[in-house]
Amino acid sequence: MATAQLFEPFTLRSVTFRNRIGVSPMCQYSCVDGLIGDWHLVHLGSRAVGGAGLVMAEATAVTPEGRISPGDTGIWNDTQRDAWHRVAGFIEQYGAVPGIQLAHAGWKGSTAAPWLGGKAIPPGQGGWQPIGVGNVPFTEGYPIPRALTERDIDQACEAWHAATVRAVAAGFRFIEIHAAHGYLFNSFLSPLTNHRTDQYGGSFENRARFLLRVTKDVRKTIPAGMPLLVRLSCVDWVEGGWTIDDSVRLSMQLKELGVDLIDCSSGAVSPTAKIPVGPGYQTTFAAAIRTQAKIATAAVGMITEAHQAETILRSGQADMVFLAREMLRDPYWPGRAANALGVKTEGLLPVQYGRAW
Repeated sequence: MATAQLFEPFTLRSVTFRNRIGVSPMCQYSCVDGLIGDWHLVHLGSRAVGGAGLVMAEATAVTPEGRISPGDTGIWNDTQRDAWHRVAGFIEQYGAVPGIQLAHAGWKGSTAAPWLGGKAIPPGQGGWQPIGVGNVPFTEGYPIPRALTERDIDQACEAWHAATVRAVAAGFRFIEIHAAHGYLFNSFLSPLTNHRTDQYGGSFENRARFLLRVTKDVRKTIPAGMPLLVRLSCVDWVEGGWTIDDSVRLSMQLKELGVDLIDCSSGAVSPTAKIPVGPGYQTTFAAAIRTQAKIATAAVGMITEAHQAETILRSGQADMVFLAREMLRDPYWPGRAANALGVKTEGLLPVQYGRAW
């Protein structure tokens, strides 16, 4: 192959990614009080060394109660901000663009790490009462949330603003707002979970109001040249739930507010969803949003092979591919992909590793 689109640079605003390969945010559940340590430096830094164009820090809580588990990362204080600064700097030093996914778990908060069962942690054992779109738990075994009041929503918006300021100060070059996978914003968007009767419930406009409010503020807060991404669950995979048409409509509104790319995932707002998981099972959502909303997209979900990734880009389904579990298995996947596509690895990987390629 003479050229490979996977290894062509891609620019959003004033930021250029060296290639179209992104490392998806992947929770490590390895913090104490939201504070990262050497694990995150090595985990994220090795993916930058491995040749990815974009490396995104995992879902990072804007408030303590916004964590999924007690082990989640946070950015609600300056000590956490300063710890992130070292990681962002290392990622950038080795050629990748560092970004952070800002998040709030909502009704899915105060649960154990997956390898500890993932069930509710009572307040007396290090947990807390989560807040959510309503007061119904996600499913059996999850904590019962307290429904947010409109004042709570105002305070949450203030927390997102403060976290955004810290993320910029920490040296991250782009921000992604997490509005997928059943977490707080997603639970407001979906008609399956949002049964509110105030200005944040009912119609499409009302269900989208919270996310759009925060998005508008984040865009105003970050530098003009900094890209802003939003991750969506593009469909709920449940009859009567959120649809791809809803996602296209929302993406148009997000674009008007200055969002630059939609990170296209799906599901996880309903425990009863039947998801047809398989290679590239979500790429059609990225294609629909890219074509109809006319905004850049990233495809994600069981993308594991170089030619598969290249086909997604060449066929116009997405502008970038984000890899998660495959990057856990192999931080140097970009090097293998380059070999498979006939692309030189010189300049992609550190000179110290050149003899291996």
